[in-house]
Amino acid sequence: MTISPVDFASLLCSRLCHDLLSPVGALNNGLELLADETDPAMRQRCMELLSDSARTSANKLKFFRLAFGAAGGFGETVDPREARAAIEGLLSDAKRTTLGWLVEADALPKAAVKAMLNLTLIANEALVRGGTLDIGAEEEDGRLEIVVRIAGPRIILDPELRRMLTEGAAADGVTSRLAAAFMVHTLVAEGGGQVLVSDQGEGVMIFGATMAAPAG
Repeated sequence: MTISPVDFASLLCSRLCHDLLSPVGALNNGLELLADETDPAMRQRCMELLSDSARTSANKLKFFRLAFGAAGGFGETVDPREARAAIEGLLSDAKRTTLGWLVEADALPKAAVKAMLNLTLIANEALVRGGTLDIGAEEEDGRLEIVVRIAGPRIILDPELRRMLTEGAAADGVTSRLAAAFMVHTLVAEGGGQVLVSDQGEGVMIFGATMAAPAG
């Protein structure tokens, strides 16, 4: 499946705007309430809501900067601790998913970090009632392996998302909802690898990606 760079950039912008609309809208509503509120207790509550919305907006922007943007500038590698901090911020907003981090490398290729973050985004959304999300990455025999494992009481993954991840195709083509999955498939395919999605019984699913490790 092919899509022009301009069209894909537009889809990513649409996805980002969709995810930021709620917290930014809450900021606007909170400011309007604060302007009209005179009760000290209610004003304090408004300030707490504003603080929560501002933190959520900042966390989402930090995550999307790494997942969709330049990811740490124009260097070839990214410190995994940046990725972990961005993921922790994303998960902290809903407070329903526990992160397990199994990445020991000091640096990872930028493409691998982007694939990891977008897999995490998709996996977290599949955990509709929360649960655990474990992320691992290691290099072995010239290959870089990324694994995202989720476990929870209810997991729902749209079949079109699964197909886009593993095949790079979908019935209606690439849409803003499928942009993250298309990015993962493209990055991994360009790295000479593949993406797998495996159901591991009730309430467990594994997303895996393999890519060629950078030389040297």
